Amino acid sequence: MPRTLWSDAQAALVSALIQARKEAGLSQAALAGKLRCHQSLIARIESGERRIDVIELVVLARAIGVEPAEIVTGLLGVIPPDAVL
Repeated sequence: MPRTLWSDAQAALVSALIQARKEAGLSQAALAGKLRCHQSLIARIESGERRIDVIELVVLARAIGVEPAEIVTGLLGVIPPDAVL
């Protein structure tokens, strides 16, 4: 896996989060309200400008109303088994 901000796996994570948010009927502003943060933070995450760590993934998923494991499971087919950091 290349050492860049953007990768296929990162794109898949962002896509899964956006899809989950939309399926939950939440706008970026509504999600930001639940998280007590600015909508611009959600926009930066969704545009790939800002990466998230595992703790943020858990918090985001819970705020959206999905299990974090659901999001991670969807990434397993995107990240090659021999990926490196």
